[in-house]
Amino acid sequence: MSSRSRALGLLLGTAADLVFADPRRGHPVAGFGRVAAALEKRVWADSRAAGVGYVGVLVGGVVGGAVLVRGRGAVELLGTAVATWAVLGGTSLVREGEALGRSLEAGDLAAARARIPHLCARDPERLDAAGMARAGVESVAENTSDAVVAPLFWGAVAGVPGLLGYRAVNTLDAMVGYRSARYENFGWAAARLDDLVNLVPARLAALLTAVAAPLVGGSPRAAVRAWKRDAASHPSPNAGPVEAAAAGALGIRLGGPTEYEYGIEDRPSLGSGSVPAPADLRRAGRLSRAVGLLAALGAAGMAAGLSRR
Repeated sequence: MSSRSRALGLLLGTAADLVFADPRRGHPVAGFGRVAAALEKRVWADSRAAGVGYVGVLVGGVVGGAVLVRGRGAVELLGTAVATWAVLGGTSLVREGEALGRSLEAGDLAAARARIPHLCARDPERLDAAGMARAGVESVAENTSDAVVAPLFWGAVAGVPGLLGYRAVNTLDAMVGYRSARYENFGWAAARLDDLVNLVPARLAALLTAVAAPLVGGSPRAAVRAWKRDAASHPSPNAGPVEAAAAGALGIRLGGPTEYEYGIEDRPSLGSGSVPAPADLRRAGRLSRAVGLLAALGAAGMAAGLSRR
């Protein structure tokens, strides 16, 4: 029963995300973020050792708590379903990307800039319409891996502890894993651990992106070609494959100057088409949904196979 419980739980949690998206209030990930922010105020120091301890306490607490309360049979099924729904962000991601696209198509740059912080950490005031379209497509591509494929992968491998532990790591990376003066040392552990736990899921996401490319009028061959040619030049070992594969699948070109609060990064070109247009945000959303559904089916199959062993 254990194999079916985990597999069915992953599928039910994915279905819940499709129907309900993220809860508007009381989101457990937001609650974890508040705890992490409060702890940071107490323990921050400009050192890697402090960051290692910070990550160890928070991630270890989440994983340890999940291990202690996990059950079997119906309890495992329900727990896996609820945890999967809590950590997935695919539906909300796609909705935000589509809303950004509608604002850009309507020429409402103020509304579009208000949407940007929901998708990424870039400074919206420094972005024109083309820059926001590119930021949106890149964010949808990268977060399809981070918020959908990766949690499903770890849920298949380790059940509820894998789901919650992965989301804890990814949330800490989003909070402190920056190359700013404050987090260069303190955020090092969060950033490196996030790189590690996403190594396999990011490449699975890139592969699924290539498989799903025909659903958005793209070519699997073009997606794989862009992935192989361009991914290694990206500064992130995991964002590179998924963004390059998405660029190839959509037939567009991503990359270029990318402005954050802490400075500007000149990102390499990914793909070889035209720069993203607002309409490409809808196509990126369809691609993201398809990748998410494929990932859910694959995770359920993997969970069943691993549990039998």
